Parts: sequence; structure tokens; C-alpha cells
Amino acid sequence: MLKYVYEDMLSMVRHLPWSFALGLPFAAILLWGINFLRRRRGKAPAAALPVIAFGFYLSVLLIITFLSRESGNKAGADFKLFSTWGINKRNNAFVIENVLLFLPFGFLGGWAFEAMRNVLCCTMLGAAVSVGIECLQLVTGRGFFQIDDILTNTLGAFLGSLVFWLLRRMRK
Repeated sequence: MLKYVYEDMLSMVRHLPWSFALGLPFAAILLWGINFLRRRRGKAPAAALPVIAFGFYLSVLLIITFLSRESGNKAGADFKLFSTWGINKRNNAFVIENVLLFLPFGFLGGWAFEAMRNVLCCTMLGAAVSVGIECLQLVTGRGFFQIDDILTNTLGAFLGSLVFWLLRRMRK
């Protein structure tokens, strides 16, 4: 099973150049937009590095979950809970990969945005982003809508947020 996780992660390396090409302008726009809103509220500018890291992560997420797939590849939906786990090692690897995919969401989100330092808020936002990705995959045929993906992505956002929260507590 871990062999599949490793191979799948290695296969995503080929998308890194596109992630950086998309991530640079996206991160810059995100940072500009956040600082624009913060200035209007009379707040100090946001720290650039965390926001840029989160912007790059979002571009990687977009490419992995949507743009790296061919259109019409797997149109359909699976609304059965826990239908992925236990079928075979390949499917178990997909479950682990979905958790790993959203770990940075929770961690980098907490680092970049004060509101996302709340574990519940970050987890719910991770769930909302996951639902959005799954719906987009269903509508465009660039993936397969699965309730399990939403659950595992949400778990990943929760664990990433929890790690950030614990490290922050230990640092204080």
C-alpha cells in the first residue's frame, strides 16, 4: 500500500513546474487581496511568506485534483460512505493520499490566516473546499465524486490544523 502512495506522489512531481507557474501569480494576487482588505480595516499587512506558501499549496491542490486529469475520465458519483477503504491496497492508498493532500491545508492555513487557527473553523473550511472540488470534478468529468474523498480530505485538514495548533502551543 505504501508503495502505491510513494509511486502516486512521485508521479505528481511532473506537475510541479505548472504548480509554480500558476502558484506565483495566484499567491501574489492572494497576498495583494488580503492586504487590500486588511488596509481597509486599518490592520497591519499580513505576513507575506505564510500567505504565499498557502497560495502555492492551493495551486498544487488545483492541479492535482482538477487540471492534471483528462476531461470525461471518470464521470459519476459514489455516495456510499467508506466504500473506498478495504477493497484492495490501491484503494487504501487513495484514502491515505486524500488525507495527506489536505494536511498542508490545515497547517499552512493556520500559519497564514488567524481565523484558520481555530481547528473547527479550519476543518469546516477544508470540508467546504473539498466539497467544491468534488462538485467541480463531477460537473466537468475530471474526476469521480466520492463522499469518502470529502471525509478523508476533511480529516487531513483537521489533522494539519491540529498539528499547527499543537506546535503553536508548544512554542508558547
